[in-house]
Amino acid sequence: MTSNQIVPDLADKGVYIASVSSFYGVLQQAGQLTRRGKAKFPVHQKPEAVVATRPNQVWSWDITYLRSTILGVFFYLYMIVDIYSRKIVGWDVFETEDSEHASGLFYKAYLREGITGDDLLLHSDNGSPMKGATMLATLQKLGVAPSFSLPGVSNDNPYSEALFKTLKYQSVYPQRPFDSVEEARLWVADFTEWYNEIHRHSEIKFVTPCQRHRGEGIDILAQRRQLYEQMKKESPARWSGDVRNWQPGEEVSLNPGKPVQDRINLKAA
Repeated sequence: MTSNQIVPDLADKGVYIASVSSFYGVLQQAGQLTRRGKAKFPVHQKPEAVVATRPNQVWSWDITYLRSTILGVFFYLYMIVDIYSRKIVGWDVFETEDSEHASGLFYKAYLREGITGDDLLLHSDNGSPMKGATMLATLQKLGVAPSFSLPGVSNDNPYSEALFKTLKYQSVYPQRPFDSVEEARLWVADFTEWYNEIHRHSEIKFVTPCQRHRGEGIDILAQRRQLYEQMKKESPARWSGDVRNWQPGEEVSLNPGKPVQDRINLKAA
């Protein structure tokens, strides 16, 4: 019996000896904290870290709900983001969650981005559209390595989750549900244009995702640093230290959340 159970059990009998933490300390000193049950604690190896140093190296994707005007009925927004540049490289809205929808969307994005070689990795959670036969077959055909979140971990797909938060917390996000898939697609198209080409993303030093994706962000950030250095030279009293760091991040990491041996690698299949 654990200390969490001993204390209330005694209390039910009208007895109070010590707090749960005090009991825990006594049991620990007595060597009584060894697990006696048949079930073993799971042993998790440190997950493999994936690092992107350029666009079109690691993509992340997920599905989020969009409310419809019919109570209990939702539309499903599929969205793929490049974790290095944060550019939305593919999206669509459907009435169902389906591996075939995901496969078609990914294939179009793959062609549109002009991917060559077999060094692209696609990260997602463990939903059925992500692990569906059609989707996995497409990835295998294209030589794309899939990566999946750790089961039961809700925040193991951070780039897609952050993107959906940005989408739904926009002041222009519709307060009323969408009447149709077509209406939802029109709104998402406008959002994507704004996000990719206008939105200055805080995690990439406030350049737009497309600027970073196209490689323009390096020159833009260099110009900013030159401006700051010039302003410091002209008015040194306004600066207590170095100018703001406008150096572009050279790499973006993603922890896929699964041990190496448990990841599905279709390229080796």
